[in-house]
Amino acid sequence: MTCGLVRIRLARFGRTNNPIYNIVVTNSKKARDAKPIEVLGVYNPIPVKNNKKSKQKDNVAVQLKNVELDFDRAKYWIGVGAQPSDIVTKLFIKSNILGTEWSKRAALDRKVVIPMRKTME
Repeated sequence: MTCGLVRIRLARFGRTNNPIYNIVVTNSKKARDAKPIEVLGVYNPIPVKNNKKSKQKDNVAVQLKNVELDFDRAKYWIGVGAQPSDIVTKLFIKSNILGTEWSKRAALDRKVVIPMRKTME
């Protein structure tokens, strides 16, 4: 399997103005909504009101985004070398499948070591 050939990304379905995304493993060359290799889960980005009483003073209903994910299969595909998209990486970091070293911010915060060059005079 070539590095970068398989990607974990979102495939949109649902209604107009009400998207729901499948978290899928697919070939990187195929279209967004093409048939995937495997469906890992579902992500609903529209917040849904939680009816349970929250621990806040005002007892305001908390809005939650719904993510359903198969952790074992996601870890397997990461281990095999599938590259997650940026949004899927954020979801995996929040669900502790990936460490924070996968984030773009962590990559920017790394110190770059520049080797010293001796000049001959």
